Amino acid sequence: MNLFDIKGKVALVTGSTHGLGMSMAHGLGLAGATIVVNGNSSQQKIDDAVAHYKEAGINAVGYKFDVSDEAAVETAIQQIEREVGPIDILINNAGIIKRVPLADMDVEEFKQVVNIDLVSPFIVSKHVVKGMMERKAGKIINICSMMSQLGRNTVGAYAAAKGGLVMLTKNMATEWAKHNIQVNGIGPGYFATTQTAPIRVDGHPFNDFIVNRTPAAKWGDPDDLAGAAIFLSSQASNFVNGHILYVDGGILATIGKPSNED
Repeated sequence: MNLFDIKGKVALVTGSTHGLGMSMAHGLGLAGATIVVNGNSSQQKIDDAVAHYKEAGINAVGYKFDVSDEAAVETAIQQIEREVGPIDILINNAGIIKRVPLADMDVEEFKQVVNIDLVSPFIVSKHVVKGMMERKAGKIINICSMMSQLGRNTVGAYAAAKGGLVMLTKNMATEWAKHNIQVNGIGPGYFATTQTAPIRVDGHPFNDFIVNRTPAAKWGDPDDLAGAAIFLSSQASNFVNGHILYVDGGILATIGKPSNED
């Protein structure tokens, strides 16, 4: 079990004030890592998230900065490593989605999605990896998506960014593996979160679509991501590099089944 030991490690998880980012950070924290909480919407959200982690017995600290602002990122990384310690684990989770048909989407909206979902992981990784190179050790996890592999109506910018993130992950692994740094990705499927609660009801077309489309025949539990995050953050994945681990209940393994099939 020492292979999965991350006690005492410092993990920066961007966008970890809510949702799947919080679920992954929570899992790492319960496994013994110190969690560096990041967000940019408000200091109150960060403070509330830190309190949530601490209530669960997790050592957590919060830093507000915009992951798309390189100067802010550089300053924050220096501050974190000075005040908390060297960053051993980075999870690039912060992201946005804009549901607009491509033919109707403003160029600036497209650029905004790509900037947050693709450029920002490059910016944060660039400034974290330098310390990892010096220490000859580090774990970087980029949060990809099933839209890294599949298209869907109205999410063209998001799919383009997440598809690009797969190749960025592979190239980071290519360049940094020689420094004993592992760079991998997690591709979440559809999860039962507070955001999806309104549509996770019997009879809702999208709920029925997800349940019928997923071989596991259910939405994922956010805690299901914790194991994947711990694995890719620990010694157990020391020879895993440039891989995208899809945690999707089997959706990408099949073209699906009609609702009238067993």
